[in-house]
Amino acid sequence: MSQASPPARQPSRETISFAPVAAGETLELFLMPRGTEPAVVALHGAGEVTARRSDAFERHRVVLAAPVDRLSFDAATTVLSTVYAYDPATVLNAGIRVLHAGPAPTPPELAGSYHFRPPCGWMNDPNGFGRFDGRAHLFYQHYPHRLRWHAMHWGHAVSDDLIHWRHQPIFLEPGEAVFAANGAGGIFSGSAIAVPGEAGFRAFFTDHIDGRQPEMEVQCAVRCTDGFTADTPEVVLAGRPEGLGLGDDNRDPYVFRGPDGRLKMLLGGRDAEGGVVMLHETDDPTGATGWRFVGLVHREREYGRTVGECPAMLPLDGPADDPDTHWLLIVGLLMSRDPSTRRRNLTFGIVGRFDGRTFTPDFRQELDFGTDAYGFQAFVDRGGPVGIAWLANWTDIVKTADWPTAMTLPRRLLLRDGALQTPPIEAATTLRQTLVDDRRLAVGETVGLDDGMAEIIVEFDDASTFFELTLTHPTLKLAITSDEGGLAIVHEDAHGGAPSPHYLATGARVRSIRIFLDRGSIEVFADDGRYVGTKRLADPAAITAIRLHAPEERVTSARVWRLGL
Repeated sequence: MSQASPPARQPSRETISFAPVAAGETLELFLMPRGTEPAVVALHGAGEVTARRSDAFERHRVVLAAPVDRLSFDAATTVLSTVYAYDPATVLNAGIRVLHAGPAPTPPELAGSYHFRPPCGWMNDPNGFGRFDGRAHLFYQHYPHRLRWHAMHWGHAVSDDLIHWRHQPIFLEPGEAVFAANGAGGIFSGSAIAVPGEAGFRAFFTDHIDGRQPEMEVQCAVRCTDGFTADTPEVVLAGRPEGLGLGDDNRDPYVFRGPDGRLKMLLGGRDAEGGVVMLHETDDPTGATGWRFVGLVHREREYGRTVGECPAMLPLDGPADDPDTHWLLIVGLLMSRDPSTRRRNLTFGIVGRFDGRTFTPDFRQELDFGTDAYGFQAFVDRGGPVGIAWLANWTDIVKTADWPTAMTLPRRLLLRDGALQTPPIEAATTLRQTLVDDRRLAVGETVGLDDGMAEIIVEFDDASTFFELTLTHPTLKLAITSDEGGLAIVHEDAHGGAPSPHYLATGARVRSIRIFLDRGSIEVFADDGRYVGTKRLADPAAITAIRLHAPEERVTSARVWRLGL
């Protein structure tokens, strides 16, 4: 008696159509097998792409010999994460065109949102923030294949005004050893510099692999001559200073030119008592060789067993070689905790003098009382120092859940009247679409917001005015308040739950307040950036209305604009 053969598996063929990609343009695909069979993607009219490794997405870069307007694959055997196209001759001006992103890396649709977000996948710290060959470049910690942290890449975007960004091809991706460690590491944070006499720029980053011996973290550099393609990375600093009792943390190289003309490198880490910032220098103008340890420029002895992260240093109010110039040292304190407010992972700006080897602090100031401006990185742009940060905080993030994130608005860094001010850059006014209100908010009426994207400016006749600006949200209790304690952002679950930290600028008394609302975030700038608070919202649903509670006679003006790119 004959036996019936089992039915053959029917291919679950998927076809993706898109506007034609021309011959000569570049198509990049990220794919991985779903099982034991190879992953195969057919490019109709231009052959096929095959991937065999099952522990990571393979990146395939195809220069098309013929136009392509669709691709297809068997979803039973192939996971296709992301596909984008670009013309190498124009990508810096036109950006990439995303043709496909699978469900795992696709963020929620936030139509009209004006903060910088990656085209797909996860993002955290800004990296390599600078202007090269006339364009502003923003790199960032990135995992392109899911909305959660994993093997770190460097994403990339460019801009002319720091507000409108053009996405670029992924700049750096981790090597084989990272995936052998189950993705626990990768291309960690760093910086970028222009080198006199060289085209393009050089980027510096930490290569991290959990548990690697003798060094978990080493510093690398890579050259880029065309503005978007990285050469082969090379190790430039492989160890930690000896005799200081430093832990394994040794990361986030910030490279800059000091007042003596030499290249300097800051690295964050920790000793037995808390976070530290290390200073190295080299006589090599390219930064490729010769790095030597100079000393510690900061030891953190408050807020518990912290780790210094994402350090930066730049001249604040004059040229680098002027001995009267004040310098700003920025440092994030991972695992810090303020007992009085329960806020965590604080970031500080320390103003002082720097002679190339020694930093002498004058005062320090918290950069953001809302704490959701982490990994703050800055450079001296054409109009003066400017910075940007990750609009989130590791306090709320878990690596086993999806968390779409954004960057803050770029901010000026100013020294005025003995204090650090960080107002939004002037180009933020270009986001204004229409004036929504210039009367009702000032007299205590409710002002509706169509889509939750708004700028609000309220001015008072005296800094002693207490007020509450309530923000209507479907699931959160939100407000900006000023009272005896200071200026605060209220962010609570509207239906109960664990108490939130007290996002407070202790003792602040303000005469003006400027607020940027977006889907999933609030940014508060008081007194032209003297007090700044940023809060990522636990629910990105739109804020639908606002109302000001304040003595009417103390409000001199109140205006609301609808914002958009």
